[in-house]
Amino acid sequence: MTEQDDITDMKKCRTGRRWMAGLLLGLGILLAGCGDRQSTAEDIAAPEDTQTDRIVVGFSQLGAESDWRSANTESMKSTFTKEAGYDLIFEDGQQKQANQIRAIRTFIQQEVDYIVLAPVTETGWDTVLREAKDAGIPVIIVDRKVDVEDDSLFTCFVGSDFELEGLKMSEWLNSFSISKGIAPEDIHIVNIQGNIGASAQIGRTRGLEQGVAKYGWDLLDQVSGEFTQAKGKEVMEAFLKKYDNINVVYCENDNEAFGAMEAIRAAGRTVGSDLAAGDIMILSFDGVSTESMDCVLKDEITCIGECNPLHGPRVEALIQILEEGRTPEKFSYVEEGLYAHDDTVTSVTVDDKTYRVQQVDSEIRNENAY
Repeated sequence: MTEQDDITDMKKCRTGRRWMAGLLLGLGILLAGCGDRQSTAEDIAAPEDTQTDRIVVGFSQLGAESDWRSANTESMKSTFTKEAGYDLIFEDGQQKQANQIRAIRTFIQQEVDYIVLAPVTETGWDTVLREAKDAGIPVIIVDRKVDVEDDSLFTCFVGSDFELEGLKMSEWLNSFSISKGIAPEDIHIVNIQGNIGASAQIGRTRGLEQGVAKYGWDLLDQVSGEFTQAKGKEVMEAFLKKYDNINVVYCENDNEAFGAMEAIRAAGRTVGSDLAAGDIMILSFDGVSTESMDCVLKDEITCIGECNPLHGPRVEALIQILEEGRTPEKFSYVEEGLYAHDDTVTSVTVDDKTYRVQQVDSEIRNENAY
């Protein structure tokens, strides 16, 4: 059976579910009309919550650990509204895969039309995604990928290319250090990683490690900060006690960068890009809030790799393709920028493709904070 056959079968299942829902609603209206009094137009008008023409979407969000995640959730909620023709069932997984698996099984029982999953980690999804496929419900993966034996268990993916994000940041750091006359062996990096096993952590860590191997930087340590400000601060405090030569902190999201900044200042050190003067330079990813962009303006975060959280319209576009019986691209990646405090580096090149680096000013700050 081809992937197009799978999509056709799933569409038939969805049509059947909607037809049955309409039949049950019609029977209810008919029975209501068989009572002792005559039914009025008001009696037989279907109330809003029982309309059957809306598309039902079950969204399993992994949690609310960061500013990026909050923006991502809001994008989904503001897209899949009743006014737009959807019923959205939202479940917060609270950073636990077991909660997300339970939510998906509930969605299956509720016979939703589509399941959208932002997975907390890449592995461990084969069984429940098989259940969704057997039920004829398309699954759209957002933000982080899933590692499954059979790619037909999910319909498509939309999100960021996290390894590319890391590679672009590594190229920026190399160009910056060359322009400042800093030798590779004098770059001493600690990496505050995200949740271990998450796509963002895997890709951003891999991008850094490739830069280390290519340019010969000193990668002192890597520890998970769990994408949170509190854990980022805790990890940075430990790094500062363990190493006295740190001059670059590679944070795998902005919330970790905020925590690292607190720890650096509490230790009597300064954040910034003047490594020769003893600054510790912070590099980060996301750039979703005015706070993070303000940090770039002030050189508290010297460079941010954008990670666009506005997946709602992209997921809706995929659903409309499926509603038309067409096959969407299996993997859709979001185009993202690189934002820096100054114009020391104006572009980076990865795999023969050049990406612009924008210097943050007040206008860019206002345009790019979600």
